[in-house]
Amino acid sequence: MGGCFSDVRGGQAAVGGGGGHNNNRLPTNSNSNSNPDEAVDYFYRSKGLQPLYTRIELSLSGSKLYDRDILSKSDPMAVVYAKKKNGALEELGRTEVIMNNLNPMWIQKISVAFQFEIVQPLVFQVYDVDTKYHNMSTKMLDLKAQDFVGEATCALSEIMTLRSRSKTLQLHGRNGHHTGTLGSINVHAEETIASKMAVEMRLRCTNLDNKDRFSKSDPFLRVSRIVEAGGPIPICKTEVVNNNLNPVWKPLCITMQQYGSKDNPLVIECFDFNSDGNHVLIGKMQTSIEGLEKLYQAKAGANFVYPSSRHHSEKVLKGSLFVDGYVEKELYSFLDYISSGFELNFMVAVDFTASNGDPRRSDSLHYIDPSGRLNSYQQAIMEVGEVIQVYDYDKRFPAWGFGGRMFDGSVSHCFNLNGQAGNFEVEGVHGIMTAYQSALHTVSLHGPTLFGQIINQAAEIAGQSLSTNSNKYFVLLIITDGEITDIQETKDALVRASDLPLSILIVGVGNADFKKMEILDADNGKRLESSTGRVATRDIVQFVPVRDVHSKSVGIASSCSMAFPRDGEISMVQSLLEELPGQFLTYMRSRDIKPLNVNVHNVPYPPDPLMT
Repeated sequence: MGGCFSDVRGGQAAVGGGGGHNNNRLPTNSNSNSNPDEAVDYFYRSKGLQPLYTRIELSLSGSKLYDRDILSKSDPMAVVYAKKKNGALEELGRTEVIMNNLNPMWIQKISVAFQFEIVQPLVFQVYDVDTKYHNMSTKMLDLKAQDFVGEATCALSEIMTLRSRSKTLQLHGRNGHHTGTLGSINVHAEETIASKMAVEMRLRCTNLDNKDRFSKSDPFLRVSRIVEAGGPIPICKTEVVNNNLNPVWKPLCITMQQYGSKDNPLVIECFDFNSDGNHVLIGKMQTSIEGLEKLYQAKAGANFVYPSSRHHSEKVLKGSLFVDGYVEKELYSFLDYISSGFELNFMVAVDFTASNGDPRRSDSLHYIDPSGRLNSYQQAIMEVGEVIQVYDYDKRFPAWGFGGRMFDGSVSHCFNLNGQAGNFEVEGVHGIMTAYQSALHTVSLHGPTLFGQIINQAAEIAGQSLSTNSNKYFVLLIITDGEITDIQETKDALVRASDLPLSILIVGVGNADFKKMEILDADNGKRLESSTGRVATRDIVQFVPVRDVHSKSVGIASSCSMAFPRDGEISMVQSLLEELPGQFLTYMRSRDIKPLNVNVHNVPYPPDPLMT
């Protein structure tokens, strides 16, 4: 359940320009095998979509390093590794060598691709480089021939969640062995973003040519940037306005990374949408961000033209484009919010319906293996919980079950997993696992599969936080083995919850038919609609059936087990969490919520009530 494409079924939603995509997430140019594929990221960028990774530069410095030289001070160099799930180290980069210094401040930065959805353990090693190698490139150095000073380990997310984005790590001996005071290394992380500035515009058209025979056109705009090396590269498109020759679109947000500079030429094309993907060109024009700003200032329109045939000049059309709103603003990234003090609060709900099978039998989805092998429910709790808990400060997680028969004979579709009537919170991921195993002994599996009460309970908690703490965002993980039977009630609950700081992750385990679940995940561009006709303000659901994920982990050996799946594969937790930063940003930007303690640099021209 990945990105939104414009030319497929249901693709009437805006792409890459509505402010809902995390346009600040950049690809890396590192040649490390575990880093993202540049071709894939280029494809996403050319479609105006959100790239999959955030490029981070690590700045390193050392303090009071252990001196490995006798007659002088050490000549230190730092090496950074990514630790794979099998424990192997993959080198990400090396600093330069600094001569005779036990408190080095290295200039060379280390590039790493930050992925919110996985735990990324990093290992930092410091070496004293022998004098005879000083004229050799650091890339060519044989580390076995250098004196090892010490190493330190931490997850990249531990650095990114700090307000300063800096963390000091004490060096120790290899494999964690302490050999006295070896000094420390400080790691500072920064996003490598040229600019976070963006332009938000409200566009409309008048008198468009009608391309339909029995109704009016369904127009949308596509904006492309012209590059020196070739033709235009699409950077975003508006949503489709049905049956309208005078359409008004929702505000379109284009980042400086997308348009390059204000005088960079842009092509704006207006199409009549067709569900088969064969959209009909209504008209086009060439302009720039600067040109659009002038249209806004003059309150004037610009005419579309139709491409010329072999013997005729371009035809100037009656259809015109107007810019009714224009504002330059700073687009904050997911990391800006997290490092300033915003939290992701984790919640979990577990399916206790009878279709899971008797927990006492080894073929049950709830079977607890004495050998320690995790069942699908435990695996999902561990993998998602390990990532989210880094962003949850108190690590107290609401945990519920649904579809179970209680000790008094009643069937509950939202009960506290820990069995305590007045307290639904548990301590840490371990607390969820303990409460889950305990509930299997006290709750009988029953049914049916209902989501409505669980979603409403999570929404109530998220709603209550608005009056007490606006820097919290809630993430509900629902793990289930079957189709829901309260589909309309669930839709109603999701539509209501779409106004709240809440995202819902659904993991489907087992071999059931999950078609109804896919309806809840609005990746086809069509938002959910309630029984009263109200449309969800945003997509808040991500559904992943475990059987469809290429990389399946049988068990969790350590906190980094899912950090680096095999080449060409994607882990369950990556599939599940890849949309979460975008959903988070959609909520924050739609309500103009800014990171804590930041200077506001929005520059409206002039103040425009349409942009508020």
